[in-house]
Amino acid sequence: MAKVKGQIYTFDASGKILGRVAVEIANFLRGKNQPNYLPYLDCGNAAIVFNAEKLQVTGRKMRHKIYFRHSGYLGGLKEQSLEELFKKNPCEVLRKAVYGMLPDNKLRDKMIRRLKIYKSEVAASEE
Repeated sequence: MAKVKGQIYTFDASGKILGRVAVEIANFLRGKNQPNYLPYLDCGNAAIVFNAEKLQVTGRKMRHKIYFRHSGYLGGLKEQSLEELFKKNPCEVLRKAVYGMLPDNKLRDKMIRRLKIYKSEVAASEE
């Protein structure tokens, strides 16, 4: 299979709504911005996101949206509100939103690996 050279694009998330930014990033990672888009090919696009801590969330989702995870043990269901997760790691909130918008197939893990998210512009310049 032929290798496709992708593009690198930067997104500034400051003051933007979480879901709308996540849709833009997911579509870019899939390659829907290119005229030769094929759903079964990995286009190789990479995305860099700055200012994840300045994302906006509409409505009462900050308190009412709950994320679940399970340890695999009996009684191991853990839950965390969006507010708690956002305070702890705003990058993870955006990563989970983009991950949920990517197709559930073999390409999803490859696409999400090419997504780099930074809390602020200062954090990005340090790496």
